Amino acid sequence: MTAREYLLAVQDQAGGAIPFHRYMQDALYHPDFGYYAANIREVGRRGDFATWPTLHPSLARAVAAWIGKARDVIEVGAGNGEMARGILECVGWFGRRRLRYHIVEASPTLRNAQASRLRGSGVRWHEDVAAALRETGGCAHIFSNELVDAFPCRVFERGEYGWHELALRVEDARIAEVLLSVTTLPDSSLFAESAKQGSRVEVHDSYRSWLAMWAGGWRSGSLLTIDYGGTMPALTHRRPRGSLRAYAHHQRLCGQDVYGGFGKRDITADVNFSDLDAWGRSLGWDTQRLTTLREWLSPTVAVPEAFSGAAEAFYVLIQTPGIPVTSEKLALTVRGEENILSA
Repeated sequence: MTAREYLLAVQDQAGGAIPFHRYMQDALYHPDFGYYAANIREVGRRGDFATWPTLHPSLARAVAAWIGKARDVIEVGAGNGEMARGILECVGWFGRRRLRYHIVEASPTLRNAQASRLRGSGVRWHEDVAAALRETGGCAHIFSNELVDAFPCRVFERGEYGWHELALRVEDARIAEVLLSVTTLPDSSLFAESAKQGSRVEVHDSYRSWLAMWAGGWRSGSLLTIDYGGTMPALTHRRPRGSLRAYAHHQRLCGQDVYGGFGKRDITADVNFSDLDAWGRSLGWDTQRLTTLREWLSPTVAVPEAFSGAAEAFYVLIQTPGIPVTSEKLALTVRGEENILSA
C-alpha cells in the first residue's frame, strides 16, 4: 500500500475528510510512512531541522544544573542524544556514578542515533514514561526539549457563528482543507479569548491525554518543559491565523505546503504554555516557574548571541507533583469527559 492509498482508506473510514490531528499523527508516527518512525534522517545541521542542544552546549549546562543531585532523570524525546551527552559531561565523573539517566524515545531512528552517541554511558531506554517511572519507584526529574510541539494538535477556525475544526480531504492532485462543525471544544485557554472571524488556533489536546496516562505513577521530583510558544493572550495576538508549519531540509513551510510530502517532513505548532500550566494543575501538580528561556537561563549560563531570538521565543515550565488526583479523575481526563481545569 502506498502512502496515498493509505490516506484514502483513512479518509473513507472518517466519512470523507481526515481530522487534522489524525493526519498529523500518521504523518509523524505511522510505522511505515511517518516522519519520526520511518523517514527522519538526523537532527542538527545535516538534518531537516536543528535544536539548540545540537548547535551549542549552553542549554545542556543549564539542564544539568537543574538536575542537581537528583538520583534519577528521565529525558523524553532525546533527539540525537546530544543533550544527554552534554548533561553527562557537565555532571562529571562522580555525578555520573550517582545519576541514573533514562530516555523515553518513540522514534527507532533517533533511538539508534542516541545509542551510538551515548555508547558506554550507562543510559537506560524505555518505551514510555510509565515504564521509566516504575524503574525509578515514581521518583524522578523529568524533562523535555521541543517535545510538546511534536504532539498531534487539533486546529480550529473561528467562523461567523462559532468555531469549526480543520479536516483534510485528499483530492486528485492536492489536499484540500475542510471545516467541520463541532459540538464541544477541548479544554483550552484559547477559547476564553474573543476571536475574530477567520482566526485559527492549535490545541495540543493529545499532550494533555499523554500527561494523564503516567501522572498517577509520578510521586516526587520536578518536570521541566522547554519549547517554543507562549502564554495567553499574547500567543494568539501574535499569530491570529495560527502557527501551524512544517520543516524539511531546514526550510520552513506554511499554508498549503504543510500538507504536502506526507511523512517526509516535520509538522509542528507553537505551544500554549497557559494550557500546560492549567492541565498540570488539573492533575494535582504545582507550577514552580513559567517564564521565557532567557530568564530561566540567565542565572546559570550566558545566552549566546546567535540564540538571542530563540531565548525569547522559547518558554520554560517547571512543575512538581502536588496533591494526587484519584484514578477515576485521571481516567476522565484521559477521555476528555470532564472539565477539571479549575479543580
